[in-house]
Amino acid sequence: MPSRLLPLVFLVLALLSWMMPAPARAQGPVDVAAVVDEILARGDAAVAAYTPQARLETGTELSALYFEVFEARGLELELGLKDNDLKLNLESRFAALNTQALRGAAPEKLRATWDELRIALLEVKTRFGAPTEANPWSAGLQSFLILLREGVEALLVVAALAAYVRRQGSIAQARALWGGVATAVTLSLISAWALARLVANSGATREIIEGVSMLAAAGVLFYVSYWLFAKREAARWQAYIKHRAQAAVSRGSLVALALAGFLAVYREGAETVLFYQALIVGQPGQGLAMLVGALVAAMSLAGVYLVLNSGSRRLPLGQFFGVTAVLLYVLAFSFTGKGVVELQTAGWVPATRLPWAPEFSLLGVFPTLESLLPQALLLVLGIRVVAMAMRRQESREQVV
Repeated sequence: MPSRLLPLVFLVLALLSWMMPAPARAQGPVDVAAVVDEILARGDAAVAAYTPQARLETGTELSALYFEVFEARGLELELGLKDNDLKLNLESRFAALNTQALRGAAPEKLRATWDELRIALLEVKTRFGAPTEANPWSAGLQSFLILLREGVEALLVVAALAAYVRRQGSIAQARALWGGVATAVTLSLISAWALARLVANSGATREIIEGVSMLAAAGVLFYVSYWLFAKREAARWQAYIKHRAQAAVSRGSLVALALAGFLAVYREGAETVLFYQALIVGQPGQGLAMLVGALVAAMSLAGVYLVLNSGSRRLPLGQFFGVTAVLLYVLAFSFTGKGVVELQTAGWVPATRLPWAPEFSLLGVFPTLESLLPQALLLVLGIRVVAMAMRRQESREQVV
């Protein structure tokens, strides 16, 4: 499966969404205003009645607001379709609110956090609360954005690794990479069906799967970026050192490539199917417009691949490995923050909100202690790797 076919993979996932049964919870277009009003009313009551002694009752109610209303009534997927950054922002705030309640925070602190979440929910109601009629332009644009957004990160990872494999000329590595991608496509469909049908009453399951897969992808991508950066240095070493570095890379490359290809596609593939199912339910009768949008997105992804492929062929070997390592490192950094937020939403990880911290969802930066700490660790490790490489370079220059 050459990497130029990866856009077709995501297009196939989009088309198969039409053939899969709609989620059991889908009852038609989401009434955004009604869902937000219910969350606000129940949230106001829960926060007003909160005391540190009743933290379990309040925490249970706040958790239910997310899983039984925000998620189960389709608002989470609806926001994922229209403004994924806003969705991630709300998830982070819901997690912080629930953590504070369960820890028995001071009532005024809980009230302040709820007020911030309330403002964000009112923004959702203002922007998306008015009912909209299904129309081909809206359906086509949303279909285009789903496939482009969900496919581009996977394409960046797989195209970069495919370029590496091509330069290596290793058939075993190519088979490992594309075997991982093919497995991910199959499991994406199975997971989407299971999440829509079998675990409809277990709202945290989807967040757990997404969070774990994102963190696993982050770990694998950081590892791959490290040995690609090391290989960039190896290209400048003496012959015997280069040989030893190449051997070390080869021993771990098959598993790493297979995992990287699998995780990059799997974490996006299942979500692609779920988003298309939500779009089909919310925009009935617009199948042709959605198909056109998906086709245009697939062609756009193919264009992105051609640009990446052309650039990778022109770069000198050392620069190619360096650029690829940086790209994978940035994606690992982003996946780390987003993965922690998903686990915070599921209640697996607490969410200690830091009001002074920045928020930049595109890079997975959220103002919680638990998401910023592993990202800080990645920064330290990245700086350490670069510093070691610079010291080695200085040592070689002194010897020469």
